[in-house]
Amino acid sequence: MSTQRGFLHHLRCAVILLTPALAPAQHELSLRQAVLIALSQHPQMEAARAAHSAAADRVREARASYWPKLHYQESIARSNNPVFVFGSLLSQHQFTQDRFAIDVLNRPDFLNNFQSVITAEQLLFDPSRGHHLEAARLNRQLAEQSERLARTRFVAEVARRYYAVLVAEQAQRVANEARRSAEMDLKRAENLREAGLITDADVLSLQVHLAAMREQEIQAAAQLQVAWAALNEALGRPFDERYQLTTELTPLELPEESLLEYESAAETQRPEVLQARLANGLARAQHGIARASRWPQVWARAVFEADRQEFYRKGGANGYVAVGLRWNLFDGFAREARHSAARWELVAARLTERSTVDRARLEVREAYARLRAATERIAVARASISQAQESQRITANRYEAGLATVTDLLRVETALLESRLRYLQALYEQRLAAITLELASGRLSESSRVLD
Repeated sequence: MSTQRGFLHHLRCAVILLTPALAPAQHELSLRQAVLIALSQHPQMEAARAAHSAAADRVREARASYWPKLHYQESIARSNNPVFVFGSLLSQHQFTQDRFAIDVLNRPDFLNNFQSVITAEQLLFDPSRGHHLEAARLNRQLAEQSERLARTRFVAEVARRYYAVLVAEQAQRVANEARRSAEMDLKRAENLREAGLITDADVLSLQVHLAAMREQEIQAAAQLQVAWAALNEALGRPFDERYQLTTELTPLELPEESLLEYESAAETQRPEVLQARLANGLARAQHGIARASRWPQVWARAVFEADRQEFYRKGGANGYVAVGLRWNLFDGFAREARHSAARWELVAARLTERSTVDRARLEVREAYARLRAATERIAVARASISQAQESQRITANRYEAGLATVTDLLRVETALLESRLRYLQALYEQRLAAITLELASGRLSESSRVLD
């Protein structure tokens, strides 16, 4: 099943990569496409799928204990040991009456014995066998949830890197606009100085402001390069490759579900919670294995043996069937120690499950609160931009008319820049909060609507 899922991921990724939209030129890339590519190609996800497949094979290994064991053994021995020669001749059906001579019995010649043995063994009763199989099945389900957990976290990480590129691009545009505005202010100030309306101090202040805006622009360009490299690392692409990102960084609407609905989903769908419950079941299975060690094992064995003086002739065959019992009556109190340890591990697993559920609910509440706060901050930041733009326009006109100081002009320019950056940060945090809320509730996947 895991193999089929991995094949479907590779097929989906191949379809995306072969579409005309992803030509060698600057192609379009949506967030959902980026997630699908990353899930299909990143080594982290390949490792998670490999661990899941290994756990599935462990179930097959545990189930094999219900089948008989068949062994084949081939050996050759040569000796003049009297006991060896006497017994080998009997096994080979080659013993004759002249072998009873005293000299022959005491000092026999060297003898070859080619021996072929086929052994079949079946475990008839083992009370721990069912618990071992149940433990293997639970480990497989744990690996499945570990793969799902890795997938959901990686979806969130790819989304974070995707939005980081969008924010960095917008921040670079804001920095470019701020630098151009500073250049215009400086040119206006130089004209006013030539007209004798202001002093050199105002021009110097605006030159310092322009240098600061250029530094901001350089820093924004560097952050954009780092953001692109991080996104390409997740996609398994060259760090310098660029795309046209089509998923826009726009405000989201608040989810229709209530906080209690998200908490309920976390208790039933979140991988960490399901892992804790499976770990609880695994502890019960281990406790059952420890208790089963008090009982005996019953086995049956059938052996066919062929002994020959030469590889293909002068030999005979024999066989036997046996039923036996193995019972560990005393092992230095190791069995009691295993039983006590398994009982305490069961207690720890139950407490861990309760703690995991509470932590999941807390993370849902945190993400839900951050989403609502970021949404409110977007509205405030949007209004702040309009106010800052109008204030900047009025102050620039007043400064040109000699009614405002350069300090007033720099203050409103800085306020406009900060309001734009706060708006971008609020958009970014709202998107991340929505992703985190889906992640905390156990609903996040490559098909989630939050990726639209």
